[in-house]
Amino acid sequence: MGAGRALALQVMPPRILIAKPGLDGHDRGAKVVARALRDAGCEVIYTGLHQTPDQIAQAAIDEDVDGVGLSTLSGAHMTLFPRVVEALRERGAGDIVVFGGGIIPDEDIPALHEAGISAVFTPGAPLEDIEAWVEDHLSDH
Repeated sequence: MGAGRALALQVMPPRILIAKPGLDGHDRGAKVVARALRDAGCEVIYTGLHQTPDQIAQAAIDEDVDGVGLSTLSGAHMTLFPRVVEALRERGAGDIVVFGGGIIPDEDIPALHEAGISAVFTPGAPLEDIEAWVEDHLSDH
Protein backbone atom coordinates (compact mmCIF):
# COMPACT_ATOMS: atom_id res chain seq x y z
CA MET A 1 0.00 0.00 0.00
CA GLY A 2 1.27 3.45 -0.86
CA ALA A 3 1.70 6.26 1.62
CA GLY A 4 -1.47 8.16 2.44
CA ARG A 5 -3.84 5.34 1.52
CA ALA A 6 -6.13 4.22 4.28
CA LEU A 7 -7.42 0.73 4.75
CA ALA A 8 -11.22 0.85 4.65
CA LEU A 9 -12.82 -1.47 7.19
CA GLN A 10 -16.16 -2.79 6.15
CA VAL A 11 -18.70 -3.06 8.94
CA MET A 12 -21.09 -5.93 8.44
CA PRO A 13 -24.72 -5.32 9.33
CA PRO A 14 -26.27 -7.58 11.96
CA ARG A 15 -27.72 -10.82 10.59
CA ILE A 16 -31.05 -11.61 12.23
CA LEU A 17 -33.19 -14.72 11.93
CA ILE A 18 -36.89 -14.09 12.57
CA ALA A 19 -38.80 -17.24 13.47
CA LYS A 20 -42.27 -18.40 14.47
CA PRO A 21 -41.90 -21.37 16.82
CA GLY A 22 -44.74 -23.80 17.38
CA LEU A 23 -48.20 -23.98 15.91
CA ASP A 24 -48.99 -20.27 15.92
CA GLY A 25 -50.36 -19.41 12.48
CA HIS A 26 -50.23 -15.62 12.72
CA ASP A 27 -47.12 -14.03 11.30
CA ARG A 28 -48.04 -10.46 10.44
CA GLY A 29 -46.15 -9.04 13.45
CA ALA A 30 -43.06 -11.11 12.66
CA LYS A 31 -43.12 -9.88 9.06
CA VAL A 32 -43.53 -6.24 10.18
CA VAL A 33 -40.52 -6.56 12.50
CA ALA A 34 -38.50 -8.36 9.81
CA ARG A 35 -39.21 -5.58 7.31
CA ALA A 36 -38.42 -2.84 9.84
CA LEU A 37 -35.07 -4.45 10.70
CA ARG A 38 -34.29 -4.92 7.03
CA ASP A 39 -35.13 -1.28 6.34
CA ALA A 40 -32.87 -0.31 9.26
CA GLY A 41 -29.93 -2.02 7.53
CA CYS A 42 -29.97 -5.53 9.01
CA GLU A 43 -29.72 -8.69 6.98
CA VAL A 44 -32.92 -10.57 7.83
CA ILE A 45 -33.85 -14.19 7.26
CA TYR A 46 -37.46 -15.20 7.92
CA THR A 47 -38.01 -18.93 8.43
CA GLY A 48 -41.79 -18.95 8.12
CA LEU A 49 -44.49 -20.54 10.22
CA HIS A 50 -44.54 -23.71 12.32
CA GLN A 51 -40.84 -24.08 13.11
CA THR A 52 -39.60 -26.32 15.90
CA PRO A 53 -36.99 -24.98 18.32
CA ASP A 54 -34.46 -27.40 16.82
CA GLN A 55 -35.20 -26.20 13.28
CA ILE A 56 -34.80 -22.59 14.40
CA ALA A 57 -31.49 -23.29 16.14
CA GLN A 58 -30.11 -25.16 13.15
CA ALA A 59 -31.23 -22.41 10.74
CA ALA A 60 -29.56 -19.80 12.96
CA ILE A 61 -26.30 -21.74 12.81
CA ASP A 62 -26.57 -22.47 9.09
CA GLU A 63 -27.26 -18.80 8.35
CA ASP A 64 -24.46 -17.62 10.69
CA VAL A 65 -26.72 -15.08 12.39
CA ASP A 66 -25.93 -12.72 15.24
CA GLY A 67 -29.41 -12.89 16.70
CA VAL A 68 -32.70 -14.76 16.62
CA GLY A 69 -36.00 -12.92 17.00
CA LEU A 70 -38.87 -15.16 18.07
CA SER A 71 -42.54 -14.27 17.72
CA THR A 72 -45.52 -15.97 19.27
CA LEU A 73 -49.16 -15.25 19.87
CA SER A 74 -50.10 -18.76 20.98
CA GLY A 75 -49.15 -18.54 24.65
CA ALA A 76 -46.41 -21.16 24.32
CA HIS A 77 -43.58 -18.67 24.87
CA MET A 78 -42.59 -20.10 28.28
CA THR A 79 -41.86 -23.47 26.65
CA LEU A 80 -40.73 -22.60 23.13
CA PHE A 81 -38.51 -19.56 23.71
CA PRO A 82 -36.29 -21.25 26.35
CA ARG A 83 -36.14 -24.39 24.21
CA VAL A 84 -34.63 -22.38 21.32
CA VAL A 85 -31.93 -21.07 23.70
CA GLU A 86 -31.26 -24.64 24.89
CA ALA A 87 -31.08 -25.95 21.32
CA LEU A 88 -28.54 -23.27 20.41
CA ARG A 89 -26.43 -24.11 23.48
CA GLU A 90 -26.60 -27.83 22.72
CA ARG A 91 -25.12 -27.05 19.30
CA GLY A 92 -22.34 -24.88 20.69
CA ALA A 93 -24.00 -21.66 19.54
CA GLY A 94 -24.97 -20.17 22.89
CA ASP A 95 -23.42 -16.86 21.85
CA ILE A 96 -26.29 -16.18 19.43
CA VAL A 97 -28.51 -13.56 21.05
CA VAL A 98 -32.19 -14.51 21.33
CA PHE A 99 -34.97 -11.96 21.72
CA GLY A 100 -38.70 -12.29 21.38
CA GLY A 101 -42.05 -10.68 21.15
CA GLY A 102 -45.75 -11.28 20.94
CA ILE A 103 -48.58 -11.70 23.39
CA ILE A 104 -46.48 -12.17 26.50
CA PRO A 105 -47.78 -11.24 29.95
CA ASP A 106 -45.54 -8.88 31.92
CA GLU A 107 -45.24 -11.41 34.73
CA ASP A 108 -43.59 -13.93 32.35
CA ILE A 109 -40.83 -11.58 31.21
CA PRO A 110 -38.45 -12.06 34.21
CA ALA A 111 -38.55 -15.84 33.78
CA LEU A 112 -37.85 -15.48 30.06
CA HIS A 113 -34.84 -13.29 30.86
CA GLU A 114 -33.61 -15.95 33.29
CA ALA A 115 -34.02 -18.55 30.54
CA GLY A 116 -31.70 -16.59 28.25
CA ILE A 117 -34.08 -14.39 26.28
CA SER A 118 -32.22 -11.09 26.07
CA ALA A 119 -35.22 -8.83 25.38
CA VAL A 120 -38.99 -9.16 25.15
CA PHE A 121 -41.14 -6.79 23.11
CA THR A 122 -44.86 -6.81 23.77
CA PRO A 123 -47.70 -5.51 21.56
CA GLY A 124 -47.42 -1.81 20.91
CA ALA A 125 -43.63 -1.72 21.23
CA PRO A 126 -42.47 0.93 18.74
CA LEU A 127 -40.48 -0.50 15.86
CA GLU A 128 -37.88 2.18 16.58
CA ASP A 129 -37.34 0.62 20.03
CA ILE A 130 -36.74 -2.81 18.50
CA GLU A 131 -34.38 -1.33 15.89
CA ALA A 132 -32.46 0.59 18.58
CA TRP A 133 -32.16 -2.52 20.76
CA VAL A 134 -30.80 -4.54 17.85
CA GLU A 135 -28.34 -1.75 17.03
CA ASP A 136 -27.17 -1.60 20.65
CA HIS A 137 -26.91 -5.36 21.22
CA LEU A 138 -26.08 -6.94 17.86
CA SER A 139 -24.12 -4.45 15.78
CA ASP A 140 -20.71 -5.42 17.19
CA HIS A 141 -21.53 -9.10 17.48
